[in-house]
Amino acid sequence: MTFPDELSAEIAALIRTDEPLGPLLWLGIGGPAHYFSQPSTVDELKQVVSAANDAGLPVRVLGSGSNVLVRESGVDGLVISLASLPGQEPTVDGSTMTALAGTKLSTAVIESVGAGLGGLEHLIGIPGTIGGAVVGNVSAGGRDIGSVVHKVTVLEKDGSLRVLGAEEVGFSHRKSSLTGLIVYSVTFSLEPRDAAELTKRMQKLWISRNSTRPDEERRIAMPFIDPDSMPVRELIASVGLSGSREGEVSLDANRPSYMVAHPGATSDQCLKLIERVREQVLLQTGIDLQLNLQIW
Repeated sequence: MTFPDELSAEIAALIRTDEPLGPLLWLGIGGPAHYFSQPSTVDELKQVVSAANDAGLPVRVLGSGSNVLVRESGVDGLVISLASLPGQEPTVDGSTMTALAGTKLSTAVIESVGAGLGGLEHLIGIPGTIGGAVVGNVSAGGRDIGSVVHKVTVLEKDGSLRVLGAEEVGFSHRKSSLTGLIVYSVTFSLEPRDAAELTKRMQKLWISRNSTRPDEERRIAMPFIDPDSMPVRELIASVGLSGSREGEVSLDANRPSYMVAHPGATSDQCLKLIERVREQVLLQTGIDLQLNLQIW
């Protein structure tokens, strides 16, 4: 499916074709988007989503690119980046905080801590955006982000906005019912606490989390979700797969929960390594590793 030739000049100007996605992803690899748009206003966002719906095109939203792997063949349909939308700074109102989906998760955490609001500080240092974090119900320290969500505003296919209360969003372990929807913004219900104490806790967690990452800052990804039984890094190490390699892609030898894309790496190599690790872990432990990466 394609956009019609008679697409208005106003909307056509917002859409690029065969846009390389690799530079927008942490892994730095992958094919192009058939159609790509990076709207700079809410009206532009509504227009391109509505136009894609009218054309019968699937729509995907790209956040920070930290947990996306794009196949070499690329992505059909329309990929939208929210990075250029205004108002990325979270707004605080009493004990609630609202952030646009494209806001970096760490930005929202720092803002909440500075306002003396607790409930997000344990997520400091986790890559990604608010939208991706809520859709995937990201968790750390046994607490997930869904537990402090008050409401979620989603963009409908016709360009209208719809508000979902927390009770309407099905949160479970690293999942939510928001998958496939376009999240526009999220409002959190947080707990007033001492800002200085929250800052100390946040800084301690930041140092600890940062020390467990490989040196490669951008060409890394965490392909698997921690199972309930043990951290995935320990599980992979226990079956002797630390440092496993497929072409120019490897699991970090010291921190095997991370996958590293070396120069010359391809998406196909990533997929082969992921499948090999899953097969061996299942064979040796009976645990079926679930993917943290979205495969496009």
